[in-house]
Amino acid sequence: MDTLSYKTISVNKETANKEWVIVDATDQIVGRLCSKVAKLLRGKYKPSFTPHVDCGDNVIIVNAAKVVFSGKKETDKVYTRYTGYPGGQRFNTPADLRTRKGGIDKMIRHAVKGMLPKGSLGRKLMDNLYVIEGAELGGLEAQKPKKIDINQYK
Repeated sequence: MDTLSYKTISVNKETANKEWVIVDATDQIVGRLCSKVAKLLRGKYKPSFTPHVDCGDNVIIVNAAKVVFSGKKETDKVYTRYTGYPGGQRFNTPADLRTRKGGIDKMIRHAVKGMLPKGSLGRKLMDNLYVIEGAELGGLEAQKPKKIDINQYK
């Protein structure tokens, strides 16, 4: 029997087949959208997935301002941050963050970051995520991204 056909292919960063994809976030629930985006960033949908290598796609999320939360999370969920000074704990709801510049970007990045591996690989994967509040790509047309339907993924 030929054992060469049974060898496992391990991808490294030079041989990884990375693509650019566009995900439309219109009327998508934040948590469900971000879990699928995290899998795309990680490369879990690819047959050549390797756990310790950045082999996922570069993901552009457009219309991020149109994402929704299920239930009463829009007003009841609380994001906590700390300024670094005594008494510097700050609290925000998603409704507060929507009014701020870059707030929607922070919400989506916070959700995706929690679903990626912790450590240097997770930090490297976050660089492959681009969140755009409107429909314009903003200078990323040169990458020739392909539009995908995120609802087709599990």
